[in-house]
Amino acid sequence: MVRSRSPFPRPLARRRPRAAAAGLAGLVLLAAGCTGGGGDSADRGNATDSATPGPSGEASRSPGASAAPAEGSVEVVETVATGLKSPWGLAPLPDGDLLVSSRDEGTVSRVDTETGETTELGSVPGVEPGGEGGLLGIALSPDFAEDRHVYAYFTSASDNRIVRMRYDADREPGEQLDAPSTVLRGIPKGVVHNGGRIAFGPDRMLYAGTGDSGDQSLSQDRESLGGKILRMTPDGEPPGRGNPEADSVVYSWGHRNVQGLAWDADKRLWASEFGQNTWDELNLIRPGGNYGWPEAEGRAGEDGFTDPVAQWKPAEASPSGIAVVNGSVWLAALRGERLWRVPLKGEETVADPQAFLESEYGRLRTVVPDGDGGLWLVTSETDSRGTPGEDDDRILRLEVS
Repeated sequence: MVRSRSPFPRPLARRRPRAAAAGLAGLVLLAAGCTGGGGDSADRGNATDSATPGPSGEASRSPGASAAPAEGSVEVVETVATGLKSPWGLAPLPDGDLLVSSRDEGTVSRVDTETGETTELGSVPGVEPGGEGGLLGIALSPDFAEDRHVYAYFTSASDNRIVRMRYDADREPGEQLDAPSTVLRGIPKGVVHNGGRIAFGPDRMLYAGTGDSGDQSLSQDRESLGGKILRMTPDGEPPGRGNPEADSVVYSWGHRNVQGLAWDADKRLWASEFGQNTWDELNLIRPGGNYGWPEAEGRAGEDGFTDPVAQWKPAEASPSGIAVVNGSVWLAALRGERLWRVPLKGEETVADPQAFLESEYGRLRTVVPDGDGGLWLVTSETDSRGTPGEDDDRILRLEVS
C-alpha cells in the first residue's frame, strides 16, 4: 500500500532568533523507539504523583498550574532537510542550526536550517549498528558554549554506552569531532530494546533512557542498567543527591524501552515507553519509581507499580521522542505514524490525546522544541521498517498550539 504524502510546505525565509535558540543548548531533548508489530519494539510506561528534583534536589510542584487547551493544532510550515539516512537524535545548536545523528551510518551531521545543507561532522568510532542499535541519542553539554561537548549514546560490540566528543567547527568536514571519551559503559545491548535517548535536565544532570535489551528480567534488577532511566553527572558519576541510592546512577526502573525524555515548566520529568503487545505509555517519572515491566503493562492498578498518565495501543503509537511545548506533551509515534498531543494540567491530562499528521510523513522518530514555541520533527522511514519516499528522511518544522 502506497502512503499518501503531503506536498512540501512552503519554506520560511526567517531564521529562529539566536537568543531563543541559545537557550536550547542547555536542554536538549531527544528520543526513539521499538515495537513488536513493526515499529521499534512497542514499549509501555507509567506515571506518578511526584515531581522530579530541581537544581536544589527538591521536588517541584505546581498545584495551581494552568491547564493546556483541550484541543490544539499543528501546521507543518517548513521542510528543513531531506535525504537523511536513519536519523535518530537531534540537538539544536545555539546559532539555530541542528545536529542530527544517523543510527546506521554512525555519523553526526550539521543541518543548516536556512538552506537545508547537511555537512558531516564525523563518524563516531566504536559504533556497531544492528537491529535497533547503532548511534542513537545526542545532546549538547549544558556548558556547550565553553566546552563544545557533544554527548552520544551508541551501541558498541559489547554494550550500549554514552560518550562525549569535542566539536571543532573550524576543522574540515568529516574531521570536526575529537576522539570520544567514555562517560558511562555497561548498558546491556540487544538486537532490540536498546533505549537510547539522552538529555540534560534543568538540574544540569545527564539523563538516559535504556531498554531491557530483550531480557525482561533486567528491568526489575536494581543492579542492572537495563530497563531504567539513569541520572548522572556530566562525567557519568552518581550525583550523590536526588537518586534513590547515592552510589548509583539508577533513577527509576521497571521500564521496557524508554526512548523519550522531556521536562515541563515545573521541572517534572516525562518519559515515553514501548510496551509489548498491549499498551504503550506516557509516564510521569519520580526517583525510585517502579513502572512495572514485565509484571505490568499499561494501567495495572497494582500496589508498588506506578501507572502511566496516558496509554495507547501499539498500532497507534510505538512512541519514540517526546517534547513539552505550550503545556502539552508531544509524542512522535513510529508504528502509529502520527504526532500525539497530550494536554496537561500539572500532573494530569485535561483531555484525551489528540493525533496529528496521521500517515502523512510515515514513521516519526524524534521531536524537539524549536525555541519559538514550535517543534522540530524527524521522520524515520529509512530505518528498515518504513517505506521511504524520494525525499526521506526529513526534518520538519511545526507551528503548534
